[in-house]
Amino acid sequence: MLSGTPDGTLLKLRVTPGAKKSEIMGEAGGRLRIRLQAPPVEGKANRELVRFIARELGLKKNRVALAGGEKSREKTVLLIDLPLPEAHARLQSVLGEE
Repeated sequence: MLSGTPDGTLLKLRVTPGAKKSEIMGEAGGRLRIRLQAPPVEGKANRELVRFIARELGLKKNRVALAGGEKSREKTVLLIDLPLPEAHARLQSVLGEE
């Protein structure tokens, strides 16, 4: 689900747009499952995904970038300048709160 890169950490996601509310659903198949309230129209779900991940992990929006899967449910986001151990700790904190 997480992998380190020279630019930060990659986070693999499985996204379901058009949900009643944006929420983290847990992990499945090596990806973090996320439901987004935004519809999959004109990039709205992708923008909501960046905002949601930034808020949940305590990052600024400009430190979260879509790195792959722009038109797919399976996406990868780059957590810019966030080392893998720190990303893992933040993600565990978020998952532990559910």
